[in-house]
Amino acid sequence: MGSLVKPSTGGSEPAARKQGLARARGEARDGLSTEHLRVSAPPPPLPGFAHFQRYWDRENARWSVKILPGEYYVTRNDEAISTVLGSCVSACVRDPVRGLGGMNHFMLPEDAAVGPNDWLDPAIGLATRYGSYAMESLINDLLKLGAVRERLEIKLFGGGQILAAMTDVGGRNIQFVRNYMALEGYKVAAEDLGGTNPRKVIYFPVSGRARLRKLRPVENRIISRHEQLYMESLGRQTAGGDVELFE
Repeated sequence: MGSLVKPSTGGSEPAARKQGLARARGEARDGLSTEHLRVSAPPPPLPGFAHFQRYWDRENARWSVKILPGEYYVTRNDEAISTVLGSCVSACVRDPVRGLGGMNHFMLPEDAAVGPNDWLDPAIGLATRYGSYAMESLINDLLKLGAVRERLEIKLFGGGQILAAMTDVGGRNIQFVRNYMALEGYKVAAEDLGGTNPRKVIYFPVSGRARLRKLRPVENRIISRHEQLYMESLGRQTAGGDVELFE
């Protein structure tokens, strides 16, 4: 490795060396100080989202948060939101003018109700309540913060057919979210839906950029097991539950 200080072409070499070393030490201190600030001072979360644990993502050089099935996160900071999707679907929504956005992660449960059962008819299908709640919770929080409905940019991901022992839950999640978008009059800016691979999605609400990675078969088995357990937990919830739809 070369010297930090170049040979002097005039004047006192010891003085030049002292100046160079002092400058190098100063730059090192600045660099450590900047990194320290990044690690110790994440941007303040919005009210209602302080319980999410955030971490410094070195690869994307941003504070990041990971959401799980049944969760959603909204921010106006230059953060990243990530999740892993199998049969579940995530909607990434933002207002590009206001510079705020968020992501949800939802799965429609099996509806074991006796009698007519249409996943897309809220009058007779319990299952759609979960998808509607996920979409409306995210969108309503954005609107409360000043987003404009007509400006919303929405990207959709997930809905893979990875639960081999069950019916095509991913396909029904896709059918729901597409019908919801059409019914509410929203346009899809981008999507990556269906298939047989789980996905990892990283979303940057301020820029609207989304990074997508298809996962390996070994990861598929792990995600399938987690989604199976989540599906069973949803199945144990009754029609009343803690799901409240917005008017």
